[in-house]
Amino acid sequence: MTILYSLVARGKTVLAEFTFTTGNFPTITRVLLGKIAPEDGKMSYVYDQYVFHYRVDDGLTFLCMADEDSRRRIPFAFLQEIKNRFQATYGDRGATAAAFAMNEDFSRTLENQMDVFNSPDGDQVLATQQKLDEVKDVMVASVELVLERGERLELLVDKTDNLQQQAFRFENTAKRLKNHLFWKRVRFYSAVALGALLLLYVVTAVACGPTYANCKSS
Repeated sequence: MTILYSLVARGKTVLAEFTFTTGNFPTITRVLLGKIAPEDGKMSYVYDQYVFHYRVDDGLTFLCMADEDSRRRIPFAFLQEIKNRFQATYGDRGATAAAFAMNEDFSRTLENQMDVFNSPDGDQVLATQQKLDEVKDVMVASVELVLERGERLELLVDKTDNLQQQAFRFENTAKRLKNHLFWKRVRFYSAVALGALLLLYVVTAVACGPTYANCKSS
């Protein structure tokens, strides 16, 4: 499962966005934003082999694009986390902010959270969340239902960039695992060394006394 693209918008005004790859999906997203009702709600639109998931809260749209075969709970958990972080950072400023006003800072948040939810531990991330909304009632529809004649575009995604990004994330995961194992070995050998020193002290203390008085030359 891979979340490739995400954004925060007010109506058709994009406040922040981030993508791991290249393609024409930002253009398609602008068309979709114009079709999304302003009322609070959640929905998924299937577009070729990809799915656009979104939720609307208080006039703001939190949207991401993921592989079609991805489990919906991960994209919607990602959107919940993005919504929480955006509201905690900006409060109600999103209601009046200009286009891309939050992009410089919040695009990094989008990137970081996409990394987290794209990681092999994505399901473990979900398990730690206390208030994960149910997604079983989220409606899934074909994008054809909202696009008018002439608005349907071929969704183009640079799979090379996508594969490179997946390889980069795999490399990062491997590095983190290597570092974890290294420090685990360091802690183990440190504990062994400390135990050996403690044992040596106990043996010599039994033979010479706690202050080594019995072993001092007279």
